[in-house]
Amino acid sequence: MKKLLFVMNPCAGMKKGNKSLAEILSVFNRGGWDVTVYITACGGDATKVVRQRAADFDLVVCAGGDGTFNETVTGVLRAGVDVPLGYIPCGTTNDLAASAHLPLNPVEAARNIVDGQPQRFDVGRFGEQYFTYIASFGAFTRVSYATPQVTKNAIGHAAYVLSGIHELSQIRAEPVVVDTEKQVIQGSFLFGAVSNSTSVGGVLSLDPQQVNLHDGLFELLLVRAPKDAAEVTDCIRHLQRQDYNCQMLTFLSAPKFRISCQKPFDWTLDGERAEAGRTVEIANLPGAIQIVTGGIQP
Repeated sequence: MKKLLFVMNPCAGMKKGNKSLAEILSVFNRGGWDVTVYITACGGDATKVVRQRAADFDLVVCAGGDGTFNETVTGVLRAGVDVPLGYIPCGTTNDLAASAHLPLNPVEAARNIVDGQPQRFDVGRFGEQYFTYIASFGAFTRVSYATPQVTKNAIGHAAYVLSGIHELSQIRAEPVVVDTEKQVIQGSFLFGAVSNSTSVGGVLSLDPQQVNLHDGLFELLLVRAPKDAAEVTDCIRHLQRQDYNCQMLTFLSAPKFRISCQKPFDWTLDGERAEAGRTVEIANLPGAIQIVTGGIQP
């Protein structure tokens, strides 16, 4: 019988994974999988157990938010194994699931894993850390890791919007230099993101025609500080249209970035806080992981 390691974060999102646990396990059992369940107790727990045990299983599945999936991917990569991964999205935003066309209903997601096939996806390396869909700094960055989980559970996406509005008054543009090896971009930016996703924070959507999750490239989006209200309106209009030809916006694709700043500032990796020095190297690791999908090519 095929062996499956099931790792679940019981605190993710509205705790909907907990409510569906019996049905999820039944789907896996009926699909021919012998399931070992591990319930995480704290941050980093998923990485630890996956790193230690992934080599003993034919499939590793995690249920939780984007941060839980990040920990699971990190565990697999640090274990040095190429075991396929399944993802049951139970978080507040589920950006990766939206980009990879994964079902948001936990039981449907389990069926998708039983019936689907593994596909190769790129992973990002941020210094010595990994990210699955985004590394970002600036406006709204702190919100994703500073908003208490209980608040996220209570009001969902509104938690990000409300906290983000409060944060805007405290945001200042960060002077940075971005080197893609083909060009150098220099300026002061309110927001910056290196991503492999069509959904950012569950709010901003990137053009799916320009984003491929397994092409060996990341998309860079930089937002400059506006000179006046007219530029803000113009920027919002362009983002809504997914047209990035705007004075406030820089948008391009590249396999690696070297980002330097005058003094260190906070980043988020897949919604979790990350520290970096004055210079960080960000690289695309093409096809580094296998994710079981339902056959839709992202």
